[in-house]
Amino acid sequence: MINITLKQLRYFEALARHGHFGRAAEACAISQPALSMQIKEMEDVLGATLFERGARQVRLTHFGEVAVERARDILRSADELGDLARASRERLVGRFRIGVIPTIAPYLLPKVIGNLKESYPELDIHVRETVTPKLIQELKEGRLDTAIVALPVSESSLEEIPLIQESFVLVRTAGEANLPLPNADSLKEMRLLLLEEGHCFRDQALSFCNLPSGPPREVLDASSLSTLVQMVSAGMGVTLIPEMAVPVETRSAPVSVSRFEAPEPNRTIGMVWRRSSPLASQLTEIADIVRRSAEPMPHQ
Repeated sequence: MINITLKQLRYFEALARHGHFGRAAEACAISQPALSMQIKEMEDVLGATLFERGARQVRLTHFGEVAVERARDILRSADELGDLARASRERLVGRFRIGVIPTIAPYLLPKVIGNLKESYPELDIHVRETVTPKLIQELKEGRLDTAIVALPVSESSLEEIPLIQESFVLVRTAGEANLPLPNADSLKEMRLLLLEEGHCFRDQALSFCNLPSGPPREVLDASSLSTLVQMVSAGMGVTLIPEMAVPVETRSAPVSVSRFEAPEPNRTIGMVWRRSSPLASQLTEIADIVRRSAEPMPHQ
């Protein structure tokens, strides 16, 4: 029988994901020599090479590419066994890994975490903030328990629970506050500032303006909503932001905020998790907490 430990599988998966011994060792909280030794022992046990070692990075061999998918299945099953034990308890305790997209995290997370700690004081909350495609991948790989994203994500392996509908608002310079409100067609002719590619909010804003996903000449990109609002205040153009971001992002910027006429551009915020997760009933309870945390925010 091949004797490979779960620890070795986790190190193997981390190295495959990072493609670098130093970064993988840091992610696993061990030394680089220790990680290298564990990978070498695993290769010796298997009798096959998992990685091609280069000067700056490592690459999976053909066998390694097949093996890492099996390793992820095993690790996901092991994690779900632990989740099954947690689900058998009366209250959710232990590590809880939640992902959030950047256009939600700064505005919703403080209240969500506060309410979660009040309801589940023994919960050890770990937060991962990144764009939707990365969150979905990490969910499917078992590295997250749930994620708060804009719906739909349309993944057959994931459960989607809608929580709230949130409108988008128009941000212009303070001097433009009394100008007529542009419609979607008028926005096409304006200098539109949007988040860089990879953010679902960018795609939603482009869809409202009926603009193609590929950036036209008039569109300028930024990495955060805060940067967008500051660019507007400097007179570089106009932008759209979600309503929950208004109190935070406009408090230090001389800009005006206007609501669109109906039908307003909007997004559905919800939670997603693996359909196979043994924590489904507990996650449904947590979704109710997130909903209660989020509902007042668009009206602040």
